[in-house]
Amino acid sequence: MKTTHNPNLSSKLDSVTKAAVLVEALPYIQRFKDTCFVVKYGGSFMEHPDPVIRGRVAYDLALLAAVGIRTIVVHGGGKAINRGLQGVEPTFIEGLRVTDKTTMNTVERILNTEVNPQICKMIKSGGGEPKGIPGNKLFRCRKLEFKASNGRPCDLGYVGEITHVDTTMLKEVLASGIIPVISPIALDKNGVPFNTNADTAATAVAMALQAHRLVYLCDVPGLLRDPNDPASLISTLRLSSVEAFKKSGIIRHGMRPKVDAAVQAINGGVHRVHFIDGQTPHSLLLEIFTDKGIGTEIVPSQSVFDEPAIASWYRHQNNKKRRRVAGIPIPLKLIDDAGRGTPSFHVQLLKCLYTENGL
Repeated sequence: MKTTHNPNLSSKLDSVTKAAVLVEALPYIQRFKDTCFVVKYGGSFMEHPDPVIRGRVAYDLALLAAVGIRTIVVHGGGKAINRGLQGVEPTFIEGLRVTDKTTMNTVERILNTEVNPQICKMIKSGGGEPKGIPGNKLFRCRKLEFKASNGRPCDLGYVGEITHVDTTMLKEVLASGIIPVISPIALDKNGVPFNTNADTAATAVAMALQAHRLVYLCDVPGLLRDPNDPASLISTLRLSSVEAFKKSGIIRHGMRPKVDAAVQAINGGVHRVHFIDGQTPHSLLLEIFTDKGIGTEIVPSQSVFDEPAIASWYRHQNNKKRRRVAGIPIPLKLIDDAGRGTPSFHVQLLKCLYTENGL
């Protein structure tokens, strides 16, 4: 593959700092090699006038694939669709677009023939090998029977709920080291195209492939307790807390379908789900390959065991960012602010003690 230089990376880093970055990333690269990551590519950064900002994620995706992570991209394209509707004001209900027949024709054209090729071009410019795949070729659906949060039924028109993902083509593409780039268009049993929410389309792909990670690129740092305060970022959210966060209003508006999709993914076998800010330089790499992370991760409610003493023992063994147990490094991000191990901490600790592979 042709080597592509990334102009976004600073040339001012000294050699020791560069080496430290690589050392911190190494255990994650080793652990995630040959696993499957699904990235939902969307957000305002897709429309940014600066090509450097638009292209940042492309380098991240190319790097994931280069280190042996089987990477899949599912994209949206809401702003491009709005432009294509030529001044017609779009209607949304709790983050979902109401789609009549005319709108559906525009959605299909914009996503499959404009947005998808543009994303492929950006990934290629970052050194990756993308393959554009219209969702029509992979997704089967039925009409979405949607109820608002108040229980009122809502007719969203040509909006579908994905019922099947054809993984045969995806597995063939991934086996070749290529990055599939998929639009969220699906066909019903009669071959009629439906618009599907890109978040739920990414979830469907992640569940079908039992992905190790599902990452949503957003316009915000993650899930915030206060939308106006980036410092209120919730770094880890357990499934058991989701309903309470909805009732309190922390999960609302456009984040609601994203969180619902994340819950469905975790319950469907996806190991972990992340929300990160697509506008932050290299946020994807910072979330996946560093100890601290940068966004919100959603994890299962139950752990194998939930003993504060275990997390405390681990935390106080030494002051390093990582400690090796049976030769496997465990990142500190697996310990929450209360000093309790997160579910993945306990699972990984057990695996480190009794197997050769951590999470």
